[in-house]
Amino acid sequence: MGLSSALASAMSGLRANQAALSIVSSNVANSQTPGYVVQTPNQIEVTTGDFGSTAMTTGVSRELDTYVQNQLRTETGGSGYADQMANILKQLQNVYGTPGNSGTLETALNNFTTALQALSTSAGSSSAQTVALGAAQTLAQQLNLATKGIQSLRSNVEQDLGTSALAANASMQQIADINTRLQGLSANDPSAATLMDQRDQAINALSKYVDVRVTTDGSNQANIYTTTGIQLVGAGLASQFSFASAGALSATSLYNIDPAKSGVGAFNIKLPNGSSVDVVANNVVSSGQIAADLKLRDQTLVQAQNQIDQLAATMSSALSDKTTAGSTVSGPPAGFDLDLAGAAPGNSVNITYTDTTTNTKRQVTLVNVTDPAALPLQNATNANPMQIGVNFSGGMGAIASALNTALSGSHLSFAAAPSPATATTLRVTDDNTGLAKVNSSSITKTISSLTSGNPQLPLFTDGGQALYTGAITASGSQMTGLAGRIAVNTQLTTDPTRLSVYSTSPVTPAGDTTRSDYLYSQLTSAVFSYSPQSGLGSASQPFTGSVSNYLQQFLSIQGNAATQATQLQQGQSVVVSTLQAKFNSTSSVNLDSEMSNLIQLQNAYAANAHVMSVVQSMMNTLLQAQV
Repeated sequence: MGLSSALASAMSGLRANQAALSIVSSNVANSQTPGYVVQTPNQIEVTTGDFGSTAMTTGVSRELDTYVQNQLRTETGGSGYADQMANILKQLQNVYGTPGNSGTLETALNNFTTALQALSTSAGSSSAQTVALGAAQTLAQQLNLATKGIQSLRSNVEQDLGTSALAANASMQQIADINTRLQGLSANDPSAATLMDQRDQAINALSKYVDVRVTTDGSNQANIYTTTGIQLVGAGLASQFSFASAGALSATSLYNIDPAKSGVGAFNIKLPNGSSVDVVANNVVSSGQIAADLKLRDQTLVQAQNQIDQLAATMSSALSDKTTAGSTVSGPPAGFDLDLAGAAPGNSVNITYTDTTTNTKRQVTLVNVTDPAALPLQNATNANPMQIGVNFSGGMGAIASALNTALSGSHLSFAAAPSPATATTLRVTDDNTGLAKVNSSSITKTISSLTSGNPQLPLFTDGGQALYTGAITASGSQMTGLAGRIAVNTQLTTDPTRLSVYSTSPVTPAGDTTRSDYLYSQLTSAVFSYSPQSGLGSASQPFTGSVSNYLQQFLSIQGNAATQATQLQQGQSVVVSTLQAKFNSTSSVNLDSEMSNLIQLQNAYAANAHVMSVVQSMMNTLLQAQV
């Protein structure tokens, strides 16, 4: 029995060596194969008889650090996000152009203000008028081009969402298919190791597009979720992203949680249980290229458009709007009368009052809104000023009633001004409780005539002749997309002398620079407040400054954002490279180690063969002795 046991052990050793040799051969052959994880044989001891034991190879093990692998996938998603953000923000900087160069918004605005200054210096010469008009047209065209560039980037991102969805779907389906093929296979099965390599590669590819969290159950099935808990892959089942592109986007193509009102492509995910989830509304993804595309399309680039729309709107209103202080009412109760006649949709009344209980100054802006579907206007928490929409043409009684209801807690009181005021005059006072004090009021109206007798001039229009008044309708604000539509008033292009002549009765004297002085002052030194939607300031403390200050500020913010995105991209690249190297140190084939293993296997094989030779010799000797 002893010789038989020794022979069996030697035979098992040869078989184990052969299996191990096959694995070494596979490792060496796949040393350059992407995604291949180095394998080692699983060898166990099996008792044979009373003495000795045999060796048995039960399968293979994949040598990898799962913790580092999970970290690598997380950072790969971050890298996909950072790469896309940096790429698009760099292109956005190309839309704005290099500061100081020709063909930029900053240069176009500076050229226009310089031309207006020259118009005043030259006492309104025809050549100076022509130059100023040309500079205004160039500025409008530059705003048009900036809008076109921003919306082109949004359209590209929209297209990339569809491409990324298809790539993610392919990876998820591949993972699910491999899960199915792995069912019933032991994790140590050599064929399972190959499938798991392929599955890991598919998961790695998926992690570029979305954030993933991977768990593996006892049956070797990979279950994949986003960090928000949405299941992407289960046992043999895969979710599917669906994207219905809206095509080329415009400034008014905005995301809305209501699909019927949304102007961008609908991005949903159909889960393995058959239910469908809005990816954007439910924040399904938080990292990866898809998350970057969604943020760029619906937030970052929308804000960039808001910034140039705000520039176009402020510039237009600064030149065409006239603000008139309300007439003082001595009281009691004390307040002001405001003539609403001629106010266009979007024109407004501004009221400043003090809450005497807390000694807090507050502002209320009454906006002329003629579309009832746009009411009530929405205000951010602690908005200052608070905007209240009301139809100025509804009659003083209806206007006062609506305002008293909307501002019931303010201790302000609204009423039609008594005779001899006209039927278009609104009176605002405190409610005679002493809890509020009306400090000031004014009404802003858009001047439509080129020769109204006022220095204000509707130089820029919404398209050809439509005035920009800031009108608000159910479809949104007139400001949205204005930068893409802004143009020089066609009446002015027909008669450039109106850059200087602001009255025909009496006729503006030759050489009068009142209008050109006013236009220059409004664009260079007048201070305006800007919407927090521009990304500057907040609802309670909006950014204030001149038109040029505002332009420089948002260009600086965009430049810093692009720089930070590039730095994040570079940093993320280093992190991914470091983790990949750390992962490869354990999972990749080390040819030196494999050659060392090969020598050991060769020696072990020779030793086992020698044992068999000795056993055979001993058996022959035994047989000869028996004879």
